[in-house]
Amino acid sequence: MPEPGKKPVSAFSKKPRSAEVAAGSSAVFEAETERAGLKVRWQRAGSDISASDKYSLAAEGTRHTLTVRDVGPADQGSYAVIAGSSKVKFDLKVVDAGKAEPVSAPAPAPTEAPGAPGEAPTSAPEVEAGAPSPEESSSAAPEGPSAPGDPIGLFVMRPQDGEVTVGGTITFSARVAGASLLKPPVVKWFKGKWVDLSSKVGQHLQLHDSYDRTSKVYLFELRIMDAQTTFAGGYRCEVSTKDKFDSCNFNLTVHEAVGPGDVDLRSTFRRTSLAGGSRRISDSHEDAGTLDFSSLLRKSSLRTPRLEAPAEEDVWEILRQAPPSEYERIAFQHGVTDLRGMLKRLKGIKRDEKKSTAFQKKLQPAYQVSKGHKIRLMVELADPDAEVKWLKNGQEIQMSGSKYIFESIGAKRTLTISQCSLADDAAYQCVVGGEKCSTELFVKEPPVLITRPLEDQLVMVGQRVEFECEVSEEGAQVKWLKDGVELTREETFKYRFKKDGQKHHLIINEATLEDAGHYALRTSGGQALAELIVQEKKLEVYQSIADLTVGSKDQAVFKCEVSDENVRGVWLKNGKELVPDSRIKVSHIGRVHKLTIDDVTPADEADYSFVPEGFACNLSAKLHFMEVKIDFVPRQEPPKIHLDCPGRVPDTIVVVAGNKLRLDVPISGDPAPTVIWQKAITKGNKVPAGPAPDASEESGAGDEWVFDKKLLCETEGRVRVETTKDRSIFTVEGAEREDEGVYVVTVKNPVGEDQVSLTVKVIDVPDAPAAPEISKVGEDSCTVCWEPPAYDGGQPVLGYILERKKKKSYRWMRLNFDLLRELSHEARRMIEGVIYEMRVYAVNAVGMSRPSPASQPFMPIGPPSEPTHLAVEDISDTTVSLKWRPPERAGAGGLDGYSVEYRREGSGSAWVSALPGLIERTSLLVKDLPTGARVLFRVRAHNLAGAGPPVTTKEPVTVQELLQRPRLQLPRHLRQTIQKKVGEPVNLLIPFQGKPRPQVTWTKEGQPLAGEEVSIRNSPTDTILFIRAAHRAHSGTYQVTLRVEDMEDKAQLVLQVVDKPSPPQDIQVAEAWGFNVALEWKPPQDDGNTELWGYTVQKADKKTMEWFTVLEHYRHTHCVVSELIIGNSYYFRVFSHNTVGPSDTAATTKEPVLIPRPGITYELPKYKALDFSEAPSFTRPLVNRSVIAGYNTTLCCAVRGSPKPKISWFKNGLDLGKDARFRMFSKQGVLTLEIRKPCPFDGGIYACRATNLEGEAQCECRLEVRVPQ
Repeated sequence: MPEPGKKPVSAFSKKPRSAEVAAGSSAVFEAETERAGLKVRWQRAGSDISASDKYSLAAEGTRHTLTVRDVGPADQGSYAVIAGSSKVKFDLKVVDAGKAEPVSAPAPAPTEAPGAPGEAPTSAPEVEAGAPSPEESSSAAPEGPSAPGDPIGLFVMRPQDGEVTVGGTITFSARVAGASLLKPPVVKWFKGKWVDLSSKVGQHLQLHDSYDRTSKVYLFELRIMDAQTTFAGGYRCEVSTKDKFDSCNFNLTVHEAVGPGDVDLRSTFRRTSLAGGSRRISDSHEDAGTLDFSSLLRKSSLRTPRLEAPAEEDVWEILRQAPPSEYERIAFQHGVTDLRGMLKRLKGIKRDEKKSTAFQKKLQPAYQVSKGHKIRLMVELADPDAEVKWLKNGQEIQMSGSKYIFESIGAKRTLTISQCSLADDAAYQCVVGGEKCSTELFVKEPPVLITRPLEDQLVMVGQRVEFECEVSEEGAQVKWLKDGVELTREETFKYRFKKDGQKHHLIINEATLEDAGHYALRTSGGQALAELIVQEKKLEVYQSIADLTVGSKDQAVFKCEVSDENVRGVWLKNGKELVPDSRIKVSHIGRVHKLTIDDVTPADEADYSFVPEGFACNLSAKLHFMEVKIDFVPRQEPPKIHLDCPGRVPDTIVVVAGNKLRLDVPISGDPAPTVIWQKAITKGNKVPAGPAPDASEESGAGDEWVFDKKLLCETEGRVRVETTKDRSIFTVEGAEREDEGVYVVTVKNPVGEDQVSLTVKVIDVPDAPAAPEISKVGEDSCTVCWEPPAYDGGQPVLGYILERKKKKSYRWMRLNFDLLRELSHEARRMIEGVIYEMRVYAVNAVGMSRPSPASQPFMPIGPPSEPTHLAVEDISDTTVSLKWRPPERAGAGGLDGYSVEYRREGSGSAWVSALPGLIERTSLLVKDLPTGARVLFRVRAHNLAGAGPPVTTKEPVTVQELLQRPRLQLPRHLRQTIQKKVGEPVNLLIPFQGKPRPQVTWTKEGQPLAGEEVSIRNSPTDTILFIRAAHRAHSGTYQVTLRVEDMEDKAQLVLQVVDKPSPPQDIQVAEAWGFNVALEWKPPQDDGNTELWGYTVQKADKKTMEWFTVLEHYRHTHCVVSELIIGNSYYFRVFSHNTVGPSDTAATTKEPVLIPRPGITYELPKYKALDFSEAPSFTRPLVNRSVIAGYNTTLCCAVRGSPKPKISWFKNGLDLGKDARFRMFSKQGVLTLEIRKPCPFDGGIYACRATNLEGEAQCECRLEVRVPQ
């Protein structure tokens, strides 16, 4: 994995930018590389571009150009340029020639990816609560399907710079390609250089992640809520996998919320950088509070400023070099909020600056590790053989199992802590001898995330409710809330909480109507929300029992279907409970209840009812017994069909689809007749779904009949005919819609024939309706409309059932228990900002249809509330300046902008729009107003749901500029002498009042200001005097005059620019006596334009020339230096001091002053000359050594001799004097041979030989070089 601190180097010094051109013109894109000779490729949609009539490619040194001629709509899209491993993407947008603007703002600088082609462009963060969202302007950036497979980098979409107002909300998004990843990537968010934001999750910051299985892209979001000014600065997003790493820097700018009466014209002069010519980006590495007038002195240029990536700075290095007075400013600039912790750590860093004798490399001041991971603490020692102790909170760490692992490699010592837990969050020390180095280990507990959210529940009163949610960590602490109120343990008699690993359950044993509401599970990393709807217990009949007409010995089956499969019931016959026996059977399977009567007899003809237990309803039907009348006829009897209701008008037999249809027709005749069954194929209009028509015998008169009969003669299969001597049975197993029609039964014998027509009607559930349409979407409601089903199943549609679900959920929730008679319904009780889908069922007497397709997803969004604090900021003869604050509630979709309207006072005037379209700012200058008119203003906020209620000015505004006397509001610190050091900037801001806009005049000593060094900037409310670098000549009295017509106001400012004084003059030694010296000097020629604070007198011994201070802050120009040492010579020097500091140089005495010894003469003693000659001898010989290859080693011995002996070193008899790998030292008789990084070949016999005029001596040793295993 690459190191996170190392960023890829770009091959481009100038990158092409996105452009918008008119159709038919040419588009030119330029790029410059860091060096010449690089191969540059241009691409469009992932394919290389070659020179042709359409494209022109040019290269000149480091400059490369792509020209697209005769641009048309087909040329619009994404382009890229590649050099080495760097790639830059840009867009070409084609507009109609009539719509093209003459001057277009430059597009945002493209994001460069350090790799090969394929990476998708970046997207801006999502901004809420009044902050304009740059995402809208970049939403057209293409994201090709190949983007997730980019082999270079991991980001599909990088977070971009953003702006937000204090108190607002902003979301930064990063998308990571996941098609080639076996495990989810690890993403970390940082503020500045070292603050890990995962430990700051809470009220102001949330981290979210999700995975889109369709596009195989991970989405990671950083959401900052209720933004404060301290949140501004540089941020970094790091993503890593097993073998890849990528990072991205972005900035956050937090704007102050400006009130109705606040004016901040100084923001005009603050140093800013522009992106795309439209929005301000704060550079976290500059002083955001410095005023910059240099832009006023430069010539304007149309060239777009080039954006450079902010350089990474080490905030601790800046703090170490800064004075303590600058700590607070630097901490605010770099986003450090824990000032106490910063000072504590900085104190430890400064204490460690002292040179260490035991450590070559110490522990870092602090380490951070995630819970469950391992961390390595490493030091490097000066002595490889030194013993090391590791301490935790002052207690020595003992080796125990695999928790702590101690390693020693050469001079490096490592402590590895495995499976870090919160108990390992402590202070650690490494002790070597009497010296130690310390560090702190911070164990970061990751936020608990929601891995499986709660599901909405719809239950009946008395049913058991169980909410289940899964989080990312076992045993995590969670909170259950109902309608925003926490459910505590005191309510355990009603609510039961259950933990099962990562799953958390909320159980309500018996639900009541009061339990309905919104339930939430909240963790440290987010929350899951679901709705519980409790309905009163009702029973719905999906299929009722129908009247039956059966013949003797046939089977009668009554069947009904209800909504609750757990409901039991009782069958009644003529009001009395029916007892099952071998012929009468009662069954209950799921929601279906059946009563079966075999071998029907005339006694079975009665009224039958089904009564569900616990519900005040019953289902009734009648069983008709069909008697067969058989008359005795003589032989040669013509055939006859014996039915209860024979005739030309056919009887209608109704059967439910899926049931068995059995037509038993008794016949007679002698000889036995032949029976023919035929079905008349009819062609008529299909009955659409609608209200049930009135039953009438003439209802079929409008159908068109085609008498084409189909012969039915099959004796086996689903449709079959069985004929005996006295009856003919027509059977259909599992009736279908196609079996509906008119059946003709014909019996023939030689005597004659008879014919009867039977009408069979198959009824079924309706077809599924079409997908419903959603309209009139509100904050928590919408209107659902649908069309009737194409086929009503042969029965009129009784009503409809509506269901909804969340888009990512699989649980559909029923919205109505009573059937809806209309084709529209207003759905309520939805959660704003959640995406829903709707579907509908059609219900007739047979049952419920299949569900319709789901509607298009929609999100309930309510309009915003009215803006707040609408105020009039300024008035002129034709303009009015308005200012307001964002609404308190913006809605889930954020704000699209504001509309401003005005009208004249009076009920007859209409509201006129001040500007076409919407504005994103919270202020507006309304122009071209009639002078003297009284005008009312109103402002509305708009979002996806439409316009919110307006806020109107309380009183009409008179469009007329008021005359106000000029008045200078001189700040208190400017009323006294203003003192500045040479080289410091001077920035004097003086607010004033006055209308019309006053005329401001500055003078110095009565003369107008001249020169480019002094800049004056005037605004309608203040004036600024700015000097970039002050000089002594800038000192003096400045006067500012404010004039409105014949009225004026004046103020004087005294500026004193001070510098260090010059050194004193003519220093002399007035007298020297005993141990004392009297000095005299003259005051300095230049006092630095301020009062002298005194002098500093120093002395230095001639032998050492080390200066020591004798007197400080001395006021006089003469002094006596005492306590001098007799026999030494001294120099003296004097510095002058003022408020700026000491003089750069000092006045020094030219000759040393000798302190003589009074009256003492020293005679040198006489000694007898001695001969100290001595032959060389080794007082400490060489010793055998065994060392490790690769580490420097030394051989030491000690020798004495006079005169000083000459030293020679040998290896295996060879002189080492000319070998650069060996260094030889000799100090006070101690001889050292240093061998640099020895290898096994450096082993052998080493000898040291000492020689002088008196003789020579030699000692030897053996050196063994081992290779580490």
